[in-house]
Amino acid sequence: MAPKTPSSLPLCEIKYRKNYISRVIELFILFLLFSLLAYRFLTLKFHGLQWLLALICESWFTFIWILTVSTKWNQVEPTTYPLRLLERTSKFPAVDIFVTTADPVLEPPLITINTVLSLLAVDYPANKLACYVSDDGASIVTYYSLVEASKFAKLWVPFCKKYNIALRAPFRYFSGNSSPPQDSSQEFQQDWTRMKDEYKQLCKKIEDASTQEPETFDFAGDFAVFSNIQQKNHPTIIKVILENKEGVADGLLHLVYISREKRPKHPHQFKAGAMNVLTRVSGVMTNAPFMLNVDCDMYANNPQVVLHAMCYFLGAKDEIDCGFVQFPQFFYDGLKEDPYGNQLKVLHEYFGRGVSGIQGPFYQGSGCFHRRKVIYGSSPYEKITAGELKDEYIQKTYGMSEKLSTSIAKTLLEGSNIIEQFNSDCPSSSIEVAHQVGSCGFEFGTAWGQKLGWLYGTVTEDVLTGLFIQSRGWKSAYCLPDPPAFLGCAPAAGPASMIQQKRWATGLFEILFNSKSPIIGTLFGKLQLRQCMAYLQIQLWALRSIFEVCYAILPAYCLITNSHFLPQANEPSIVIPALIFIIYNLYGLSEYIRANEPIIAWMNNQRIWRVNAMSAWLFGILSATTKLLGFSETAFEVTKKDQNDTNSDIGRFTFDDSPIFVPGTAILLLNLSALFIGVLDFKKGNNIEWGLGEVICIMWIVFVFWAFLKGFFAKGKYGIPTSSILKAGALALLLVHLFKFKQ
Repeated sequence: MAPKTPSSLPLCEIKYRKNYISRVIELFILFLLFSLLAYRFLTLKFHGLQWLLALICESWFTFIWILTVSTKWNQVEPTTYPLRLLERTSKFPAVDIFVTTADPVLEPPLITINTVLSLLAVDYPANKLACYVSDDGASIVTYYSLVEASKFAKLWVPFCKKYNIALRAPFRYFSGNSSPPQDSSQEFQQDWTRMKDEYKQLCKKIEDASTQEPETFDFAGDFAVFSNIQQKNHPTIIKVILENKEGVADGLLHLVYISREKRPKHPHQFKAGAMNVLTRVSGVMTNAPFMLNVDCDMYANNPQVVLHAMCYFLGAKDEIDCGFVQFPQFFYDGLKEDPYGNQLKVLHEYFGRGVSGIQGPFYQGSGCFHRRKVIYGSSPYEKITAGELKDEYIQKTYGMSEKLSTSIAKTLLEGSNIIEQFNSDCPSSSIEVAHQVGSCGFEFGTAWGQKLGWLYGTVTEDVLTGLFIQSRGWKSAYCLPDPPAFLGCAPAAGPASMIQQKRWATGLFEILFNSKSPIIGTLFGKLQLRQCMAYLQIQLWALRSIFEVCYAILPAYCLITNSHFLPQANEPSIVIPALIFIIYNLYGLSEYIRANEPIIAWMNNQRIWRVNAMSAWLFGILSATTKLLGFSETAFEVTKKDQNDTNSDIGRFTFDDSPIFVPGTAILLLNLSALFIGVLDFKKGNNIEWGLGEVICIMWIVFVFWAFLKGFFAKGKYGIPTSSILKAGALALLLVHLFKFKQ
């Protein structure tokens, strides 16, 4: 047989894991759960309220486990071959890159410019790329930082490509390296030293600007537009910072700053609104057929990231298989042993690979390449002819802009060539129309945010948008290059981590009541049933909190009322819950070991996911419910992006006076009180109904909330505020009295 030529070799391959043993264990756990439910149901008439409550909670946990098993059933091993792509062609489609930032305090400009610099230096023809930075904070500091970074980029990008630097975010490249490698050439050492000095100067300029009072800035020239504006009340600001006028492949790509118009009485739709403005502005400026969006803290860790994505887009047998390409979110400088459970390595390793084996990964809001026509609302196999794209239809659907209408028609038209689809005119020639499509009133009466673009109605616009894309029949691709494509920074404090979890739980739960929910998508759209089940697994986080809290209270209730919700130790049926507890935890531990994670990371994640469920997710359902009932509006809470922290206590759980810590503190106090009451009853020689099972459950609750227990005795940010302890204590005392009254 003749060897395959580069043109016949696949650009991407997807293989399925042979996870037969895992499937058997998961099914055995499911069998045990059904056995427990059957036992509960058959013996319900012999027991009281606690038995019924346990049956309800365990029925819910069984349902969640079914969703989990279904999602993890077909795990994929994706592989891409960028070298084959380079051998096959020298003509590549264009890509518009979107970087979003919202607050210069919570998202320091130094983080943003490092992300931008890493993207400016990727291995891809510069004349096929354009980078758009959306600044929802309308910050002069952010704009100044980008201007200064563009000057540094003229040195940094050629340096990276000349020496084939693997890590192209300068703050990561120079971190911990006080001098260049000794075995390198003299020329490289000189260039390296020069780059580091230039980067230090850049950092100093940005840090000095960040500490300046706004009124001390020189608002002359390009900065004049930032004078006398407010963060939530200003006109559209668009500045072309870099422009590849000659269309040079090895030059610098276009760099455009955008701060969309905001007015106090006009809803700006959070990040989704910013993404739609970026889509329209880029549509009139460059109109690339593909778009990459990244958060300001997710720098390009792999310089061939665009080539990896193109292996899917250009190598797919049918474009329906690749509506978007999602790279998983990994994090740099992750805290040792993952004390906040937010590095999500194991979640990506099993759940992420599993959902990718159904209809493709969820859209995660960052590190994702989109087909522009999919964002414009196109469905698979939809053949749009020129006759269907009448000006009246386009303007009613997409907005009143002749140039935008022309670019949209070019994108959607059947048979359009994605290699040639790129506006070769300089971005600066489209500034006027870009201001028009970036105005806050442009979307009025159009389908933006409803049927096309990034969808409105939730703070998790990424999941809703991806769900709508897949409900139209598109599949998505999961790309896992080595090294990882993007790395970001995860919250390194308890309050920030909790706020993030609350926002996710709120937004995901809101989607269930949206007209584009996964259930609607399966019944009336083209979302596969198992993909719907995968979406439900995460969208029910908030609702799950109610059952988690109830189950955590059950052992305390039993010790206080001298009852039991588990079979007695001398009953054969005690084997069922004991096996579930042991096998489930050992299986979870094995997943961490197989993912090369330490045992302590598994313990930390066990604790924090229960804490999140009974604290952040509980507030998530309260927030979502009040919004759905019309009592309030959901607020988009930006997560603080932490820079390097040299504190020796980094990773130690921190608290603040937020009410989000009250439920967890109350649950811990309630269980400790119940244990104390139970011990007193035991010493008095009373007839004891509760058994070892209930005591073990209480000790497990104490283990879960161990950080809270230590917080009782710590001071400063490591201690639980007195006000929170008093509120939690009052709540726990109330429950104790209610339980005693029931007795």
